Amino acid sequence: MHPFHWVPALGERHASTDPRPSGGYPAGSTITTLCEQDMHAEVGEMAWLWTTCPACNSEAHRMVGGVSGVRQATPV
Repeated sequence: MHPFHWVPALGERHASTDPRPSGGYPAGSTITTLCEQDMHAEVGEMAWLWTTCPACNSEAHRMVGGVSGVRQATPV
């Protein structure tokens, strides 16, 4: 089990090490993310399809000793 959980907030999927209630973070819960921001959790099926916060993803991979798999879009 990883030391963080993914949570949708502010239009992206963020990661947090805050204690997570059973069933996930309720809508409106204030969380501190791995990108060092305080945000309000959002819920809903579509929220899980949002893009992943690059800063949270990098920190999550660092925490588990892996390499980030997210590629940044390059301008055309």
